[in-house]
Amino acid sequence: MLKKVKLFFKNTCVQLFKINDSPQKVALGFGLGVFLGIFPGTGVLAAIFCAWALRLNRASALLGSLMTNTWLSIVTFLLSVKVGSVIMNLRWKDVQQGWQEITQHFSWANLFKFSGLKVILPVIVGYTVIGFCIGLVLYIITLILLLRLKNARKG
Repeated sequence: MLKKVKLFFKNTCVQLFKINDSPQKVALGFGLGVFLGIFPGTGVLAAIFCAWALRLNRASALLGSLMTNTWLSIVTFLLSVKVGSVIMNLRWKDVQQGWQEITQHFSWANLFKFSGLKVILPVIVGYTVIGFCIGLVLYIITLILLLRLKNARKG
């Protein structure tokens, strides 16, 4: 299993470096794709559309989104709850409990029973902060690698 994961990331990196666009557009597209891929319910289509609208590299946005789509959002859920709760000055266990109540017994009445500001908004804020941080770090790493590769080809 670990070999498959390593192979996937290696192939993704190789594809990323073969894209013929400016390093900044490729890296920004990749960072945007990672950012959008972390959010549950968004991802591939949102990354391609936003990259198109911002005139960034759509292929790198797609790769970034595919690398993080869904599986990373599940992994970062608890961290998102904690980060969003800290930012909004709420107890993270209350937010998590409210979220579990909403998802386990979903109904529109149940959704409005819990205040969006005390349950849903902290999770969204948490995902936004985490997605931005991970997207920014991967943007910087990708940009550095692409610039080094470009300079190595020139020299």
